Formats: sequence, structure tokens, C-alpha cells
Amino acid sequence: MTGITPEAFVLGLSGLGAGLAMICGIGTGIGQGYAAGRAVEGVARQPEAQSDILKIMLVGQGVSETPTIFAFVVSIILMFANPLVGLL
Repeated sequence: MTGITPEAFVLGLSGLGAGLAMICGIGTGIGQGYAAGRAVEGVARQPEAQSDILKIMLVGQGVSETPTIFAFVVSIILMFANPLVGLL
């Protein structure tokens, strides 16, 4: 009877976790697109407020991008520098 090795199990689940972490990018893309669309609508209504709207939108874009960057870093660590394998 052959079984799966603990290293293979941890690596397989790490790959699955890395893939699930990258799902975060879907929500970020939708949210940033919505924010940019609303900013364009705001500038169309009040062109004189363009600089204020642009500043607020860019800060919001940066804040909403942060979780995706963290998820990407976690995915890279799980795939290439997995600390869990050393615990076996």
C-alpha cells in the first residue's frame, strides 16, 4: 500500500492555498474599476474639482491594492520558500 508523503501533502495544499490567495485579485480589480468609474462621473459633473477627486481616488486605489499585494507575497512564499516543509 503506497501513501502520499507528508512533504507532498504539504506542498499540494500549499499550492492550493496560493491559488486561493490570488482570488483576492478579482475583488480588487472590480473595486478599483468601480472607483475609477465613479471618479470619472464625478469629474464629468464637476470639472473644477478634478484635482481633489483624483487625489482621493489615487489614495483609495493604493489602499485597496494592499491586500492583493499581501496575497501575492504569501502565494510566492508558499510556492517557492515554503516554511511548512521544514516543520515535518
